[in-house]
Amino acid sequence: MNILDFFEKFKDEKACKEYLRDLRMKEGVICKHCGSKKHYWLASKWQFQCSSCSFRTTLKSGTVMENSNLSVRKWFLIMLFMTSTKKGMSACEIKRQMEHSRYNTVLSVMHRIRDLMGKRDNMYQLNDMIEFDEGYFETEVSEKVRSNLKRGKGSQRQLNVAVMAESVPLENLDTGQKSKSCRFFKMRVLEDQSAEAINNVVKGSINEKSIVFTDRSASYVDIEKYIEVHVMEKSTPEVTKETLKWVHIAISNAKRNFLGVYHKIKGENLQRYLNEFVYKVNRRYFNSVFERLLVASVFPYWYNSD
Repeated sequence: MNILDFFEKFKDEKACKEYLRDLRMKEGVICKHCGSKKHYWLASKWQFQCSSCSFRTTLKSGTVMENSNLSVRKWFLIMLFMTSTKKGMSACEIKRQMEHSRYNTVLSVMHRIRDLMGKRDNMYQLNDMIEFDEGYFETEVSEKVRSNLKRGKGSQRQLNVAVMAESVPLENLDTGQKSKSCRFFKMRVLEDQSAEAINNVVKGSINEKSIVFTDRSASYVDIEKYIEVHVMEKSTPEVTKETLKWVHIAISNAKRNFLGVYHKIKGENLQRYLNEFVYKVNRRYFNSVFERLLVASVFPYWYNSD
């Protein structure tokens, strides 16, 4: 959806609220009091009422917008700005475009949306053939985080990120030329460089019946316990170009994206920015990422879960 379509569809705050109401009725509302999924709409109160216990749920309650004083239309606008371009926008630029007075409010909303994007992608695991490697991202690391990091590579202003890509081999039957097609990605900031940290990421992100390709890093020795097959190859320029092609393209694109849009990224917020990058890349072929994000923002079954 582009900006012209947005203003035609969401002309005012009422139109946004009506759309949010209809979307919530479609996706389902869960009562916080009794857990019932049956509700009806109280038009005079602009609230949902539980059919079982009569508990009322406000329009924003149970969504990413809960406890926010920002209007629904401004929430929609921020989601549109975050999804309408491949590179995204900084909080400072969105604040300027919206003529909003408080930078911290816009940044806080964007971080909520980035957390939401991460939760949505965490609902799915990668499967089939997976490329796995690590990348180092330059960040502004707080003193608290820096004190917990070891000296050397990955410490101080660099954080280590596990990058995974579903990589499907292809072959042209006429020419015999081999290539790879990429589907979905995952990126997770690692707590440290230990094998245990890698194992935790693999268990949470990759289906146990998958085939994983890595280099021969000592941190990957236990991966085979959690997947079907683990193929390790000595790290060479050819392996980087062929076997681990898509993870390195993803790392390069993410770094270029962050460098071009954001002045600095704090270490404690890096995962949020990675969530946004991966969410949009995984939906690069969808017609409207904005509308997908609206659905995710009201989805009731996981938003309040850890």
